[in-house]
Amino acid sequence: MIALEKARSYLEQLGLAQAASVLESRLEVAAQKELPYADFLADLMEIEAPARRERYLRTRTRLAHLPFHRTLEQFDFSFQPSIDERQVRELASLAFVAESANILLLGPPGVGKTHLAVALGIKAIEAGHAVYFARAYDLLEDLRRAQEEHRLDRRMRVYLAPKVLIIDEFGVWPYDRSAATALFALISARYERGSIILTSNKGFGEWGEVLGDPVIATAILDRLLHHSHVLNIRGESYRLREKKRAGIFGIAPPSTEGVRAEKQ
Repeated sequence: MIALEKARSYLEQLGLAQAASVLESRLEVAAQKELPYADFLADLMEIEAPARRERYLRTRTRLAHLPFHRTLEQFDFSFQPSIDERQVRELASLAFVAESANILLLGPPGVGKTHLAVALGIKAIEAGHAVYFARAYDLLEDLRRAQEEHRLDRRMRVYLAPKVLIIDEFGVWPYDRSAATALFALISARYERGSIILTSNKGFGEWGEVLGDPVIATAILDRLLHHSHVLNIRGESYRLREKKRAGIFGIAPPSTEGVRAEKQ
């Protein structure tokens, strides 16, 4: 029993918690079946490996600050026929991450942009990539304050570190020129070094107004679109669909005029 306790202690020290918890029972099975030492060890590690991966994914997902956990399998492509499902599935292969390319999801509120962004982020996490999610307003306010306090370079590292940065709801609020300048600094620093998945309800022609500076908007779009995949979702809001099912009708979905679908 002393040897058993010592082995369990070593497993725990090595962070093999699942293997430590089943050590005694697996030893009994190995003795009954007269398993060779290598087979017993392989059996023990087979139990530990998926448990360790599950812990890894939970930690990575928590650090990503995703607003919810939704996968591509949960996305209703039949409700949004404007989306090329094959293209989305290709993006889920994560070739865009290897190329440090960007994904821009455009369309009115409620059509599934954030769901797709999060689902692709989860795919990236499962493949071992660091992911970070931030709403555009919160990100730009954070960078603007850091710039005013002369700590922009230090704060920028939070958004430069992940291989995939998700910026959600760009265009919902207007930004001042200092926020626009900070966003340009971030986009420029990540250019060809890491991927950005950005969701927006504004067409590219409206970005100058949103950022309060057409020149900065053009410079940002130049870098974002150089290596990019743009998906324009023109369907109805999922949330409005639920209201219609509840008997509320006559609500027209917001216009997507000015949003152009393209693939660079």
